Amino acid sequence: MVDNLDYPVQLIQLIQPNGARVCRPEFDRLITDIGPDELLSLYRDLVVSRRIDTEAVALQRQGEIGLWAPMLGQEAAQVGSARALAPDDFAFTSYREHAVAYCRGVPPELLTTMWRGISHSGWDPEQFNVTNPAIVVGSQGLHATGYALGAHLDGAEIATIAYFGDGATSQGDIAEAMGFAASFRVGVVFFCQNNQWAISEPVSLQSRTPISHRAIGYGIPAIRVDGNDVLAVLAVTRSALYRAREGSGPTFIEAITCRMGPHTTSDDPSRYRTDTDMSEWKSRDPLERMRLLLGRRDLLGENELSTIAAAADDVAAGLRRATIALADPPPSALFDHVYAEAHPLIDAEREEHRAYLRSLEGASS
Repeated sequence: MVDNLDYPVQLIQLIQPNGARVCRPEFDRLITDIGPDELLSLYRDLVVSRRIDTEAVALQRQGEIGLWAPMLGQEAAQVGSARALAPDDFAFTSYREHAVAYCRGVPPELLTTMWRGISHSGWDPEQFNVTNPAIVVGSQGLHATGYALGAHLDGAEIATIAYFGDGATSQGDIAEAMGFAASFRVGVVFFCQNNQWAISEPVSLQSRTPISHRAIGYGIPAIRVDGNDVLAVLAVTRSALYRAREGSGPTFIEAITCRMGPHTTSDDPSRYRTDTDMSEWKSRDPLERMRLLLGRRDLLGENELSTIAAAADDVAAGLRRATIALADPPPSALFDHVYAEAHPLIDAEREEHRAYLRSLEGASS
């Protein structure tokens, strides 16, 4: 049953923080296939994604991985948008989209390989149609735009989605990508997770107007959605992806959410924000919101809760075992896979490294 309740007019919202469903016919029609089983599946993805995140943070604190970019609080923005993608669509992520990778089918045990420092990347992007973490802020916007244009020229009816944070909207790469996408009507969705903090800089300092207004300046349709509402994100992203596939050009989505944890595990957020800053956002927790909705519909009893919690714990345990079991690669692997084909500079550096190792062996004999 859908309740006609008040909601923030500036955001698209389908679930209120108290779990009440909001009636928005123009967006409800985009999720008519989401019945009880699908709602439970979305909630499971939210729970498992958070459990992956907390386990990875624990692994970093215990010295098993070198760094991690927590996504605590942003699960609905990632799960909702990733579940909107078709199998042939391609996701271009930043370094925080662990839930996107999980929803695209990346085995959880591959999520930490790069962060442990034993691999240039974690998985084959073409196998799952999602890229590895992009450390260069904003670069994925250009990659998503170029890939979408190339796919269109090849006759493929697909869409791409570029994930980035509010801080990346001040990068030239995102500006260039939006300018190009608008000019050539490229089928790309620019998905900004406005998590309120570009490392230590609040979004209010970075932009005096809503970030979505920047897209309007390029002639790109923009929409703001409650990023802690998994159903609203799912509906809005489906609409944008449909526009992209049919040739109507790019869309900019600003998902309003909050990074509840540190920027990375090397960050101390208490230096630039207070508990008061976070108190209101804690009441908007995306998992609790979905749990309350399911409770209102009598879909989430003790059996369902325990089953989902056990599944999340199993995934976390597997992630831990796989991470700790990862073997260090030989130093020479540093020169592998730098280029798709042999490169004389890399060949020379590899040989120089071999000579260095031989010299060490000679000195010790």
